[in-house]
Amino acid sequence: MSTTQLYTKYTRVWIPDPDDVWRSAEIIKDYKEGDKSLQLKLEDETLYEYPIDLQGNELPFLRNPDILVGQNDLTALSYLHEPAVLHNLKVRFLESNHIYTYCGIVLVAINPYEQLPIYEQDVIYAYSGQNMGDMDPHIFAVAEEAYKQMAREEKNQSIIVSGESGAGKTVSAKYAMRFFATVGGSASETNIEAKVLASSPIMEAIGNAKTTRNDNSSRFGKYIQIGFDKRFHIIGANMRTYLLEKSRVVFQAEDERNYHIFYQLCASASLPEFKDLGLTCAEDFFYTSQGGDTSIDGVDDADDFEKTRHAFTLLGVKESHQMIIFRIIAAILHLGNLEIQGERDGEACSVSSEDEHLSNFCSLLGVEHSQMQHWLCHRKLVTTAETYVKSMSLHQVVNARNALAKHIYAQLFNWIVQHINKALHTTVKQHSFIGVLDIYGFETFEVNSFEQFCINYANEKLQQQFNSHVFKLEQEEYMKEEIPWTLIDFYDNQPCIDLIEAKLGILDLLDEECKVPKGTDQNWAQKLYDRHAASQHFQKPRMSNTSFIVLHFADKVEYQSEGFLEKNRDTVYEEQINILKASKYQMVADLFQEEDTVPTTAVGKGTPRISVRSARPAFKAANKEHRKTVGHQFRNSLHLLMETLNATTPHYVRCIKPNDEKLPFKFDPKRAVQQLRACGVLETIRISAAGFPSRWSYPDFFNRYRVLMNKRDLSKNDKRQICQTLLEDLIKDPDKFQFGRTKIFFRAGQVAYLEKLRADKFRAATIMIQKTVRGWLQRTKYQRLRRATLVLQRYARGCLARRLAEHLRRTRAAIILQKQYRMLRIRRAFQRIRNATLTIQAFARGMFVKRIYHQMLIEHKAIILQKYVRGWLARVRFRRIRAAAVVLQCHLRRLRAQRQLRALRIEARSAQHLKKLNIGMENKVVQLQRKVDEQNKEYKLLNEQLSMLTSAHSSEVEKLKKELQQYQQSQRGDDNQLLSLQGEMEQLRMELEKAHGEREVIEDSHGKEKDLLRKRISDLEEENALLKQEKEELNRRILCQSEDEFARNTVEENIQMKKELEEERSRYQNLVKEYSNLEQRYDNLRDEMTIIKQAPGHRRNPSNQSSLESDSNNPSICTSEIGDTEDVIQQVEEVGMEKAAMDMTLFLKLQKRVRELELERKKLQTQLEKKEQERQKSQVIETKTQVTPEHEDFAYNSLKRQELESENKKLKNELNELRKAIADHATQNNSSNDMQDSYNLLLNQLKSANEELEVRKEEVLILRSQIMKAAQQKDMGKNMESISPNASWPNSDRHVDQEDAIEAYQGMCETNRKTEDWGYLNEDGELGLAYQGLKQVARLLEAQLQDQRREHEEEMEALRNQVDLMQEELEKQQQAFLQTLQLSPEVQVEFGLQQEITRLTNENLDLKELLEKLEKNEKKLKKQLKIYMKKIQDFEASQTMVPVERRSHERNMQVAVQRKEKDFQGMLEYYKEDEPLLIRNLITDLKPQAVSATVPCLPAYILYMCIRHADYINDDQKVHSLLTSTINGVKKVLKKHHDDFEMTSFWLANTCRLLHCLKQYSGEEGFMTQNTAKQNEHCLKNFDLTEYRQVLGHLSIQIYQQLINIAGGILQPMIVPAVLENESIQGLSSVKPMGYRKYSSTVAEGDSSYSLDEMIRQLNTFHSIMCDQGLDPEIIQQVFKQLFYMINAVALNNLLLRKDVCSWSTGMQLRFNISQLEEWLRGKNLQQSGAAQTLEPLIQAAQLLQLKKKTSEDAEAICSLCTSLTTQQIVKILNLYTPVNEFEERVTVAFIRNIQKHLQERNDPPQLLLDFKHMFPVLFPFNPSAITMDSIHLPASLNLDFLNKV
Repeated sequence: MSTTQLYTKYTRVWIPDPDDVWRSAEIIKDYKEGDKSLQLKLEDETLYEYPIDLQGNELPFLRNPDILVGQNDLTALSYLHEPAVLHNLKVRFLESNHIYTYCGIVLVAINPYEQLPIYEQDVIYAYSGQNMGDMDPHIFAVAEEAYKQMAREEKNQSIIVSGESGAGKTVSAKYAMRFFATVGGSASETNIEAKVLASSPIMEAIGNAKTTRNDNSSRFGKYIQIGFDKRFHIIGANMRTYLLEKSRVVFQAEDERNYHIFYQLCASASLPEFKDLGLTCAEDFFYTSQGGDTSIDGVDDADDFEKTRHAFTLLGVKESHQMIIFRIIAAILHLGNLEIQGERDGEACSVSSEDEHLSNFCSLLGVEHSQMQHWLCHRKLVTTAETYVKSMSLHQVVNARNALAKHIYAQLFNWIVQHINKALHTTVKQHSFIGVLDIYGFETFEVNSFEQFCINYANEKLQQQFNSHVFKLEQEEYMKEEIPWTLIDFYDNQPCIDLIEAKLGILDLLDEECKVPKGTDQNWAQKLYDRHAASQHFQKPRMSNTSFIVLHFADKVEYQSEGFLEKNRDTVYEEQINILKASKYQMVADLFQEEDTVPTTAVGKGTPRISVRSARPAFKAANKEHRKTVGHQFRNSLHLLMETLNATTPHYVRCIKPNDEKLPFKFDPKRAVQQLRACGVLETIRISAAGFPSRWSYPDFFNRYRVLMNKRDLSKNDKRQICQTLLEDLIKDPDKFQFGRTKIFFRAGQVAYLEKLRADKFRAATIMIQKTVRGWLQRTKYQRLRRATLVLQRYARGCLARRLAEHLRRTRAAIILQKQYRMLRIRRAFQRIRNATLTIQAFARGMFVKRIYHQMLIEHKAIILQKYVRGWLARVRFRRIRAAAVVLQCHLRRLRAQRQLRALRIEARSAQHLKKLNIGMENKVVQLQRKVDEQNKEYKLLNEQLSMLTSAHSSEVEKLKKELQQYQQSQRGDDNQLLSLQGEMEQLRMELEKAHGEREVIEDSHGKEKDLLRKRISDLEEENALLKQEKEELNRRILCQSEDEFARNTVEENIQMKKELEEERSRYQNLVKEYSNLEQRYDNLRDEMTIIKQAPGHRRNPSNQSSLESDSNNPSICTSEIGDTEDVIQQVEEVGMEKAAMDMTLFLKLQKRVRELELERKKLQTQLEKKEQERQKSQVIETKTQVTPEHEDFAYNSLKRQELESENKKLKNELNELRKAIADHATQNNSSNDMQDSYNLLLNQLKSANEELEVRKEEVLILRSQIMKAAQQKDMGKNMESISPNASWPNSDRHVDQEDAIEAYQGMCETNRKTEDWGYLNEDGELGLAYQGLKQVARLLEAQLQDQRREHEEEMEALRNQVDLMQEELEKQQQAFLQTLQLSPEVQVEFGLQQEITRLTNENLDLKELLEKLEKNEKKLKKQLKIYMKKIQDFEASQTMVPVERRSHERNMQVAVQRKEKDFQGMLEYYKEDEPLLIRNLITDLKPQAVSATVPCLPAYILYMCIRHADYINDDQKVHSLLTSTINGVKKVLKKHHDDFEMTSFWLANTCRLLHCLKQYSGEEGFMTQNTAKQNEHCLKNFDLTEYRQVLGHLSIQIYQQLINIAGGILQPMIVPAVLENESIQGLSSVKPMGYRKYSSTVAEGDSSYSLDEMIRQLNTFHSIMCDQGLDPEIIQQVFKQLFYMINAVALNNLLLRKDVCSWSTGMQLRFNISQLEEWLRGKNLQQSGAAQTLEPLIQAAQLLQLKKKTSEDAEAICSLCTSLTTQQIVKILNLYTPVNEFEERVTVAFIRNIQKHLQERNDPPQLLLDFKHMFPVLFPFNPSAITMDSIHLPASLNLDFLNKV
């Protein structure tokens, strides 16, 4: 197809325009060859005739289709030319606010003059690891590409940033370095990346200034090399600078400023430390006030100065050196203010000695005042014979002063650069580096001098390197695809470079003229005219003899030769320098010392030929003729830079300045085109357009243009062959395309032609579809009208018939109504008369009866009044008579008593009375003597019984020994042992059958109780229903009367409190996370220290130093019980933790220590009190032994025994009553009515008996101990009487717990049952039998009560659940029934079938789940059976191999173990030396698969049982050591398996379970509510492990965060391909023209595409692992909530940074993928986890892509829908929205502005992207276990044989 065929009607073209550079127009008439003009219509509807040159046949440029406008890559445009590039950049910049655009390998960056939120930390993480073409263009994408290529190819990289002043070069370079500092952070703690970033404010202060084009223009070039090690971490950096603009120190143009540091120092002159500098405001100094305004809008110089000082400090510049730097800068300002006075008509001049500024200059630099005053105005001339001192003219003195100021500043600048390089230097070997070149762009002004010449010379060199690199990449691409390569002609600027730097070039002639004693700028210009007049790149201006023109690659520039020689010489007088060398400040003197050689620094391993050194010019002031000129130095440093760049892989960033007014988002096309031409972007376009700019892969081309293919071609399987056939048919010229290995290459314009054919095909198909649809719509409309007419007729006729029937029916009804009404009226009149008559009769009769009743009532009341009055009168008279009689009796009795008292007093004084009293006392003494004799007799009997007991015990011991020997002999036969075991098994089987029978009996009784309970439940439910109705009625009334404000306020307060709680929890867990990070950093530092220590001397650490030192120290700091606070602080300092972590651990330690000291104080106080009591008791006992005889103790014992016997009789009686009650209960067991009464009776009796028995038991124990002590003392002799009882019985005065006493009492009873030790306490030992009986009955009753209570509660719960389910099902059925009633009969049948199918499906699913559970159970039981079979086989094999004696011994041990199993108390005992083996087998070396077939969280249960035994034996050191070793072991395992999800999940489950066990068995009531009685027995007795629970909680948080990081690392590469790119709905998304065309350096890293099914399978894997390992469901929910938040954040961030996925089809695909994830959550019962809510922003983004985006109603709908998206995110998606085909419309700028107007009231956060690393605070809710410790089995595979069950 010829090019002219494209110029048809409606085609749009570009025509030149003087204002907008290019203007769009539309062809209104087809163009034919030979036409002299082209008929066009402009955008403002005006007609225009475009003339065409017939000889050149230059037609206007064609415009790209709208679908291609706004591409990320300019080379992806079909038509590649200047107007297309300019329009694409303008659309992206103004409409979409995109400042970055690719142009092949170049990143074009347009300065927005506004701070954009696209450089945050989360944006860096979003671009990290991504390919360059996968995301939107960004400086971070270029930096990531450089970093990736350095890591992949191990080749050094360079990023070349260029552009005009004010285009944003410095900012772009700064962001690139920030990316490297973030992604390649240093592995050590030197913070080298922070130092690299800190160099920026320093260099900006001393090297940047305000110009007319930029407020922060870099007036020097710099090349920063960032060094990396083998792991690609930053290890150091080095900076080279180029061509500092020294002239700015002494001169500034209008509206410009000097370097920032001068104004910063003047703004901070009021600080105390700067009083000696003598500074005032910047307007007072000549060097800072030439440009006019000394301030910059929006810039605070004082604040910037603080940042500069902080950066100096961070880079290690001492305070003294900083002060010297500021003194030098202040001295330069004072030097500029010197007053130079002319003499002798200006031939001589002088400086006043009293000049204040001269004094300040000399004092600040520490030089001699008089010498500086003299040599500022004189110079020394040296000849061969003598030396002259000559005065200088005023002009010469000013030039010399300015030269001195420039030289001082340049030396200071170089010194600062050197010290920055020293601070960034490292001793670690550099493996590779990335260089960032921030250099001035091409400059042309009205007056161009030496500086512009050097800048443009450097840009010529860089452009040459750029052209060759672009050409090389194009060639590599063509060779890689194996297509014919034809040489492309591109602009070569080598002749221009030769003109400048070749022999006798411009620079050579300039240096030669500088050597001439009286050389002038005019002579040098004349030499240039003579030498280079014939050069095509050199021209002489017509109107000037002192300027020359150089034709650069960007433009021709006219340079003024005035000042070239002076700037090239850079002359400074030697005498002035010598004075500065003699400064009293060493640093000032060092600045001007001679430097023969420049220190060099070798680069990394990758560039052995290149030496990276500072580009600071070497200054030698001794002889100015031998100094290198500035031009020569610049040429050498430029050659060195080009060598470095050529040895690296370059990446290009071209910065564009959109306007000269620095207005945000204003685009000036003229200035943009000028810069695009100057920076080489258009040259890249031209090179691309000269070849095959459009490139398509075969699958993409096939998917895009399959509509143009025949059905016969589509049936083929080879897509490449189909594409070739199609192109050969459509494009006849074979030169317009080429077939590569993987791509199709097109010439410019061919893709637009294919798009036109595709659009025509779609247009024809659209017309066909519209025709068919319109016909169908008309037919449908006619049929609908016809049917409506028939229906109307039918209904009208039916209506008339119904009206007639209605009239007849109403007539008949009226007659009936009249008849009934008349009858009713007569009946009512009769009844009214009858009722009135009856009423009158009733009232009359009642009146008569009431009169008779009132008469009788009055008479009755009168009689009662008379009765009471007469009785009262009689009582009054009786009381008066009785009172008189009593008075008389009292007087008479008093007289008689007085007489009797006198007689008794006389008798008491007589002797006869005393004799009677003595007779009673003698009787009492005799009785006491008899009791003593009886007690002595009993004591003798007890001694005899004791001797008999000892003899019987010894004989019994001998008898048992003989029996033991016989038993051992009898057990030597294997057959006998097997028979006995079989007998025991039969016996156990019989007992089991008996137990089953008893269970059936209990179940029968239980069933009866259940029936009664059901009746009660039904009654309660009825009452409950009534109460609910009343409650609902009351609620309705209350709701009607009250308002909703209170409820609303309550909800808001609750939400606020929840937020505060979440924030507090999040802060707390962040602290834990920081603590773990510090711990990890300490480990890394320690490892590095050990490596450093081992490297030089081959040292070895001591064997007792563990690698887990840091892990073990932290818990020990928190929980150690040894050492004081100072030791703890010393330990923390040795550990090397941060201050925050040390404060936290120290606080916990101090808190623990205070509590321990308080307990110790209380213990010591109680011990002191006990000692005091013992001492008093011993004194009392000694006095008693001295005073009272020994037989008094026996008398007390006998009295105590009598009391016990009497109490024992009471117990017998109560025992008989209890037995009788039990017997009555057994006989009346069938009657259910009395069951509760009997139970109450038994319980009351049991309770009273137990209380009485406990009291008596204590007394029996005390009495028995005293009797035994007395017996022993008597046997041992009188010598033992003086010894205290405490000496012989050390535990006698220890407090005995009640339960311990009962256990000891039972043990004594069992051991001495045959000998009847307590025979002396009662007659027949019935006390023990009574106690045993009571205990058995109590246990039986308690067990039955607990079982019945538990079963009753379970049944009640089950019944409640059944009732709830039935109610729900009933409601559903009622709703379904109501719905079906409203449907037609056919639909009712169909709906009923659907409901039945749903019900059957649900039942089928339930049965399947039940079947799966049963199968799993069966498999588990089979595994256990195999394990037991294997154990039996191993046991039999070992029995056959072991000798007979050993086998018998082992059998005895086994029997003993089995006997212990019956009474296993849930404790495991181990020796202290076995603790490392326990930790190794149970934690360090344990694999999760080893315990997969056992109880979940088995290690946690085993550890708790070991802790419980240590608690049982009251060994605090063992508890502390075990818990500390456990925590350190878990940390060691997690550190070793830091990327193993299964292992991390396993230990998270076990850590949480151990934490739950410590809570469940802590003894605290809040944690014991769900415990059984058996579990309450397993509680800890002695220790409070609250602080260890806190440490375990911290460890759980660390493990949870590691688990999230591992899962996130696995999921993160899957998210974008699976959620955004996966095409789950096939054929939904069509391929649009390609965006970014990757160049050859971007190598695909393999097929990393993941499908949604793969991601769901991975989520299933995570879920099954956590469920199988017994992780709490609440934690699993939190894990998936966090993972789904990460899925949402990563997918949304990627969506916000990718233009190719922001389309309607992607929104549909995304919504479908999200629904799949939501379905997965529902399938796993994770709806309540909140994971689905975290996907809300992504769902709204998908809906936003699918909504209409035209009208204001659409804008309101979007604003109301997208509540979870921020304003920036909504606007960003709308800007990125790209139509997939021509039938969609772009989102207009006006619509986006309307959206922003609607959303301006929102207070959204400023950041654009979500923080995908944000972590929700985790909760570990208490989850008690139903497993009891005595039911846990230890597998043999764990190798825990050293653990003994207690």
